[in-house]
Amino acid sequence: MLTHYLDQAIGDLRQLIALTDLDIEDVKTARHDAMFGRIETKERYLAAFERHKASIDKAIGELVAQNPGSEMEELLDGDVRQKLDTLREKLEELQARNRRFARFVITVGEFYNSLYEEILPVEKDGYTGKNAKLAALLEVRA
Repeated sequence: MLTHYLDQAIGDLRQLIALTDLDIEDVKTARHDAMFGRIETKERYLAAFERHKASIDKAIGELVAQNPGSEMEELLDGDVRQKLDTLREKLEELQARNRRFARFVITVGEFYNSLYEEILPVEKDGYTGKNAKLAALLEVRA
C-alpha cells in the first residue's frame, strides 16, 4: 500500500510541476485568464498530494510501530526507498519552479504598480497608507 501512496503522491507532484510550467509561460505572455483558470485544478492536486502524503506518513508510522528497534533502512525495500528519493526530487523540482514563477509574478506586479503610480501618482502618508495626488498625465485643461 505504501508503494501505491508514493506513486500517487509523485503523480500529483508531476501534475503540479506541469501546471506551474504552464503558469510560467502564461505570465510571460500575459495570458492571465488561463493562469487563473488553473487555480482550482492546482488546489485539487495539492489537496490530493497532502492526503497521499498523510497516508505515506501513516503507513511508515505503522511499519515502525510493528517493528520497534529496527532501522528504517531495514524496514523499507529498495523500491520504496527509490520512490521516496523520487518524491523528494519532485518536491525540490516543484519548489524551484514555484520560486521561478514567484520571480515573474513579483516582477510583473512591480511593473504594474509603477505604471499605476506613474499615471495616478500617490503620496505616501507614513503608516496610514497612500493618498492620491493629482496626476500630471491626467490633468484636464479647459
